[in-house]
Amino acid sequence: QVQLVQSGGGVVQTGGSLRLSCTASGRTSATYAMGYFRQAPGKEPEFVAAVAWDGVTTYYAESVKGRFTVTKDNAKNTIYLQMNSLKPEDTAVYTCATDINPMHIGTSLNTGSWGQGTQVTVSA
Repeated sequence: QVQLVQSGGGVVQTGGSLRLSCTASGRTSATYAMGYFRQAPGKEPEFVAAVAWDGVTTYYAESVKGRFTVTKDNAKNTIYLQMNSLKPEDTAVYTCATDINPMHIGTSLNTGSWGQGTQVTVSA
């Protein structure tokens, strides 16, 4: 089993930046992708970004491409989500997750571990 602990999040104005981090512990030797999905009130979960087990290959939702960057520090088993040019529509609870398939993160096919979630609020 993999345990995920998240940090970061908070309230920021439109155009501002935030950084989220997610640290894995436990069975970290397994080859899995790590990433984030988000869920806004009244909406379905949405995949945001992920990094493959190699720590290099990245995946992004169209809605965040060019604004968000996901990176991984393999030595620390930690991923970071740098969020720039934030918009009010980015407001959501962001949850870190793992899965063998990075594109399963945030979907009903996600069978890996989840973090505790963190609120990101972007004020207009």
